[in-house]
Amino acid sequence: MSELILRVEDLHVHFQTDDGVVQAVNGVSFDVHRGQTLAIVGESGSGKSVTAQAVMGLISRRTAQISGKVLFQGQDVVTMADRRLYRMRGAKMSMIFQDPMSSLHPYYRIGAQLVEAVRAHQKVSKSDARDQAIEMLRKVGIPAAEQRVNDYPHQLSGGMRQRVMIAMALINAPLLLIADEPTTALDVTVQAAILDLITSSQQASETAILMITHDLGVVADVANDVVVMYGGMVVETAPVHEIFASPQMPYTLGLLASIPRLDRDPDRRLDPIPGNPPSPIAPPPGCVFNPRCRVSDVVPEGLCRRDVPELLTVSAGHSVRCHLSAEQRADLASSVLAPAGGSR
Repeated sequence: MSELILRVEDLHVHFQTDDGVVQAVNGVSFDVHRGQTLAIVGESGSGKSVTAQAVMGLISRRTAQISGKVLFQGQDVVTMADRRLYRMRGAKMSMIFQDPMSSLHPYYRIGAQLVEAVRAHQKVSKSDARDQAIEMLRKVGIPAAEQRVNDYPHQLSGGMRQRVMIAMALINAPLLLIADEPTTALDVTVQAAILDLITSSQQASETAILMITHDLGVVADVANDVVVMYGGMVVETAPVHEIFASPQMPYTLGLLASIPRLDRDPDRRLDPIPGNPPSPIAPPPGCVFNPRCRVSDVVPEGLCRRDVPELLTVSAGHSVRCHLSAEQRADLASSVLAPAGGSR
């Protein structure tokens, strides 16, 4: 096993609001190793982005209740002093945000913003930092980088702005890269180019990547391991091939059944998950997925509506949070996967 870069242990993030306590993240745990990509997948509101922000130390302890551990190279981000966090962010861990237009400062040229990112963590001259900025823009595929370095963000397309964000995230060669929906709102050809850029950069420097996404196609392309989140909790975690070949949690199966597949009858309608995600202020009792689960009634004594299931290991590296028996989960997976041509 490669070097452990990040370990998240029993992470809880709650926010106090006028309407009540928002339970954004509840007991999340996972590991990310050097040169590996861990994808966190789930619907909007599942807690993915809050988890990523907590890993980066971007959630203020003055406005949120944070417990558990976020161990980056053995150092706990949750209890780390702000000054130390500032030195670490951008140098050892970086983040590509979802919307580059709101993440890049509209009043400053992209070159000035890249130079600032370099000089915040490296003792180099402005000239050397600018040379690094131009070289990084070339690496991320910005044409005519010597001229583009003087552009403002609004002068670039969405795909170009995302490339600038990737350049900014990678310019100090971080050990950990967090990518929060890095291809959202981009057309499919630009999406593919952005993902290729991230994976090629990873291969060159063995960066550990935490990929936040709702897109299972992205997961299949780039991930080594997958964490499925729902209602602020981890409901399944497994190597990427097992998530597609042998999913165990009804929610994971619902995600797979609701996306188009080439081996499916083109006239067959997709099968979306019924209902809506739970309120983070008033989550349902018992299994957080039970109000939307089509098979919770087969579990005796109303267990799904009463008790929160534990995250149980079902095979090496594969865990699931579900009251169904192993046989019931296998039968359910077969019924969902078989009509689309069997497991992959």
